[in-house]
Amino acid sequence: EVQLVESGGGSVQAGGSLRLSCVASGFTFDDHAIGWFRQAPGKEQEEVSCISPSDGSIYLLDSVKDRFTISSDNAKNTVYLQMNSLKPEDTAVYTCAADKRDWCVRMDYWGKGTPVTVTS
Repeated sequence: EVQLVESGGGSVQAGGSLRLSCVASGFTFDDHAIGWFRQAPGKEQEEVSCISPSDGSIYLLDSVKDRFTISSDNAKNTVYLQMNSLKPEDTAVYTCAADKRDWCVRMDYWGKGTPVTVTS
C-alpha cells in the first residue's frame, strides 16, 4: 500500500521555524520526485517545492526561496521541508506528493497533509 505521511506541522509565531517530514512507503522512493504543496483557506493549492530523485534538482516557490529548504534522505525514504522565518502568509495545510516521473509534473500519490499556522 502506497503511503505518504506528513508530520511536523503546528502553530508557530512569525519568524519561527518548523521542519516538515514526509515519510514514503509502498513504492520505490528513489524513482519518484517528491513535492510539497500547500493550500491556504480560501485559496488554490500551490506547489511549494520539488526535489528530483535522479540529480537532486530542486524547485522552490519564489516567495519561499530564501526561507525554505527541501532535502531528501533516501535511506529513510523521507523528504524534509525546513521552513525558517515563517510569515503569517505561510499558514496553510502542507501536503507532500510523489510523481513517478523525474519531476513534479502530475503527482501520482498524495499524503493527507499537516497544518501549519503562523501567528503574528
